[in-house]
Amino acid sequence: MTRFTRWTALTVAAALLTAGCSGSSDDGGKSGGTALDWGRCKASGGDPTPGGEWQCATLRVPLDWSKPDGSTVGLALIRAKATGDDRLGSLLFNFGGPGGSGVSMMPSYAATASELRERYDLVSWDPRGVAASEGIRCRDDKSIQAAESSVDGTPDTPAEERTFLQDAADFGRGCQEAAGELMAHVSTTDTARDMDRIRQALGDDRLNYFGISYGTELGGVYAHLFPEKVGRMTLDAVVDPSAGTVGHAKNQTRGFQTALDNYLRSTGRDPEQGSREIAELLERIDSDPLPTSSSGRELTQTLALTGIVLPLYSKTSWPVLTSALEAAEEGDGTELLALADGYNERRTSGRYGTTTHSQRVISCLDDKQRPTVEETKKLLPEFEEISPVFGSFLGWDTAGWCHDWPVPGQFDTPEVSAPGAAPVLVVGNTGDPATPYEGARKMADELGEDVGVVLTWKGEGHGAYGSGSDCVDSTVDAYLLNGTVPEDGKTCS
Repeated sequence: MTRFTRWTALTVAAALLTAGCSGSSDDGGKSGGTALDWGRCKASGGDPTPGGEWQCATLRVPLDWSKPDGSTVGLALIRAKATGDDRLGSLLFNFGGPGGSGVSMMPSYAATASELRERYDLVSWDPRGVAASEGIRCRDDKSIQAAESSVDGTPDTPAEERTFLQDAADFGRGCQEAAGELMAHVSTTDTARDMDRIRQALGDDRLNYFGISYGTELGGVYAHLFPEKVGRMTLDAVVDPSAGTVGHAKNQTRGFQTALDNYLRSTGRDPEQGSREIAELLERIDSDPLPTSSSGRELTQTLALTGIVLPLYSKTSWPVLTSALEAAEEGDGTELLALADGYNERRTSGRYGTTTHSQRVISCLDDKQRPTVEETKKLLPEFEEISPVFGSFLGWDTAGWCHDWPVPGQFDTPEVSAPGAAPVLVVGNTGDPATPYEGARKMADELGEDVGVVLTWKGEGHGAYGSGSDCVDSTVDAYLLNGTVPEDGKTCS
């Protein structure tokens, strides 16, 4: 079982690349006596090494920010220096999740950000508890695959409910055993404080930042904590900061159903009829999983739904969804399973990535709300009314995601008000499946008057910048490179 991760579609689709750091020195900045010792990046886990233009370093930060002189956590950073002479400083990227690796993603995203690199050093990092920054692995690969086949994300019987909840509790205990005291110190607030230490270590007076998907929530929390340190900040594919656990699940249910409707229209099908047919397919798979060509593995209902989700993140992947659905209707689950494996970071070797592990640890530390099974069952009709395809899964997810979690959550909704901060460019896409457009306006409103500035793109997919709109790209570039703030409400079609 996995919540649909709120991160950039390119991250989902990109090949995994986990880079480490070497010890050769460079002219790193300093903060509190901590120097960034930039050196060559090196590969780990059999992945290729980033090109020679990329440098890596490790920054030590307090494990517990209330005890700044206590134990520390090592944050893995990566950068490529600006290519032009008129350098503005560093531009820090977070690609979402929570749980996405910036060290892995930044080299893949560099081509998209090539205009920005002319005047900025492109910088990203693995947040605490993620990948090379003491990343948390809650379960081994064999157990992950076993759960994929045995746990029903939409339980239909008391026995399936017990298995569903027991698996959630077991996962949490595995996270606690793996993380130890780090488990209580990986919140969004902790990471926002880390960002300010990164800013200082990079030698920048203000933080120039590009946050995508969950990275928008992280940027909003930073702006609240350090409004006077906000430089040029862009938030793209915006998480609704006013939504709690159930609200986020409803938002994603609406968003993915909207994306599915748009996909179905593009194929000439009636959205209502097409959704009903897909829901019926999922019901058949729930009763009778489909065979695949992948070493005897079967396509379960949960894996099938995950396979449907992935290509909805980008319009360019819609033809892939058509092929996979047609094959499934003919009784072959191979293509949907391959899509699900891509989303779940499962390699052909059977090794799984840990994005969803880190995501769960971070989000369950953030989220105070813990809906019970009884509360969830009362909500299911509303979820299913929103979407016959995604509603039941995302409704049940509210009960299972943080069930019997070892540490309490910290807040109902994040605080992002930032009075006095510099203007923040908030970019919303009307066809975004994972972070529906309405979140952009709500983020701008909560940032405060004269802070949040909304740019709207009437497009498809998760995120707007680099997705094919010259209007969006030129507006964002003008803001980040020249400080040109667009009129609030500008629309790109």
